[in-house]
Amino acid sequence: MNLDFWCRFLLSSVLINYIILMIWFLAIIFARDWIKQVHGKWFNLSDETFDAIHYGGMAIYKIGILLFNLVPLITLYFMSKS
Repeated sequence: MNLDFWCRFLLSSVLINYIILMIWFLAIIFARDWIKQVHGKWFNLSDETFDAIHYGGMAIYKIGILLFNLVPLITLYFMSKS
């Protein structure tokens, strides 16, 4: 397999993962009460804890996107240019 295939694969992976992250963010912004109500049936969470869990989860997910998708994509891009 050539570098072009992996560049296209990682680029599509970055795009898909950022779309998922944006959907998560928009769901927390626009449907926060409903999501908290659903989670409230399983867990007894305060508003601060609920917000901290989702904010931390989004941060970890974004770091994962950067480390496992974007950095290899940039590396392969520079390798293909040289």
